[in-house]
Amino acid sequence: MPSNSTSMMFFYTYVLLSLRDNEHYIGYTGNLRKRLEEHNSGKNFSTKSRMPLKLIYFEACLNEDDAKQREKYFKSTIGRRYLSKRLYNWQKAL
Repeated sequence: MPSNSTSMMFFYTYVLLSLRDNEHYIGYTGNLRKRLEEHNSGKNFSTKSRMPLKLIYFEACLNEDDAKQREKYFKSTIGRRYLSKRLYNWQKAL
């Protein structure tokens, strides 16, 4: 890791659960807290009718393209299977 004083920027791939319809929303962002606030305040067209939303999973990447690639993977059939297995114990506890 470099020893310079520049701050490290993270990019997040995340999964939200709609408490209204029990469906998932997958996205990526450079500011996870702000993005969650936007989703839950109705500022995002895709999730506005599905509020309230709960963050159930996220991953941090050091590169924006890596986060975009991970989002694309999660939206694929194999990626959804991965998430289902990854969140198995959490879903079982519901």
